[in-house]
Amino acid sequence: MMLLTACAATNKQPAQPTLIKASVKTVFESENADGCFILYNSNADQYQIYNLEHANQGLLPASTFKIYNSLIGLESGIITDQNYVIPWDGKPQFLKSWEQDHTLKSAIAKSCVPYYRELARRVGKDRMQQYIDSMGFGNQNISAGVDIFWLEGSMRITPLEQMELLQKLYSDQLPFSKRSHTIVKDILVLKDQTDYRLSGKTGTVMRPNDWYYSWFVGYVETNDNTFFFVTNLKKPSDAEKKFGEAKRATLTILNNMGITK
Repeated sequence: MMLLTACAATNKQPAQPTLIKASVKTVFESENADGCFILYNSNADQYQIYNLEHANQGLLPASTFKIYNSLIGLESGIITDQNYVIPWDGKPQFLKSWEQDHTLKSAIAKSCVPYYRELARRVGKDRMQQYIDSMGFGNQNISAGVDIFWLEGSMRITPLEQMELLQKLYSDQLPFSKRSHTIVKDILVLKDQTDYRLSGKTGTVMRPNDWYYSWFVGYVETNDNTFFFVTNLKKPSDAEKKFGEAKRATLTILNNMGITK
């Protein structure tokens, strides 16, 4: 398909965003969840936001950080390309799909935590901090540990900051080579059809007897436009929880808007 090389604005706080309520609120209510949804229309240079207060809330990035961990691994030379294998260590894992050798491409598709924890250890704390600082990733706090800070501890990033980073990733404006940008964008593609291409990454944080939330961040490239999205969905401790709920909500919203089918 023919795609635009769209370049979005990168303000952390969009000027006079359009606040959307009814249609998006219905989707969140159907999930019995709170949260926010942000959409950026490149052609119109327009942000649409559901729940601006939540969009400014700092949260653990969870597995959305795998986007940037991949960039760091490539740029540092720890990983050579999307086919780079990190072997499974043979230990039981939370998901059976993690109990095998993975490439960078399969690891991001399966959201394989052991792969990315090992990658982070190989990068090392000092080098990781330098890359985090150079990107301006969230509050830049990796004190919980180089191989865990995106899943627990004091690292926080807001949905609006996620949006800014996505736009920079798409337009090759992060402090990494074009090659690293290209490889990561290639492995983020989830669906490639004649009329649109969907790219994105999920993330989930679960805390027993506490709270739960999920992310879905990414963009949709159509034949004449690019739409960036960030969804964060939050549920109370006693609610039913499943992986991929933010992704499901996002796809419903995008379908309702006529952006995807």
